[in-house]
Amino acid sequence: MSTLQVLMLLLALSVALHIGCVATFTAWRAGTRPATALLIGGSATGTACALYLTAVSAYH
Repeated sequence: MSTLQVLMLLLALSVALHIGCVATFTAWRAGTRPATALLIGGSATGTACALYLTAVSAYH
């Protein structure tokens, strides 16, 4: 992998993690239990990563 590819992957993981944190915080503030909010955040993180990797594989 080139340096640019590694940096793009790290950027994608960072964005996915931020999306997951926002989803967790939003769900928690909406009144769900903390464990459920973490599951929602984890699902959002996984979905963002999957969408990014799907887009990269389709582009390649």
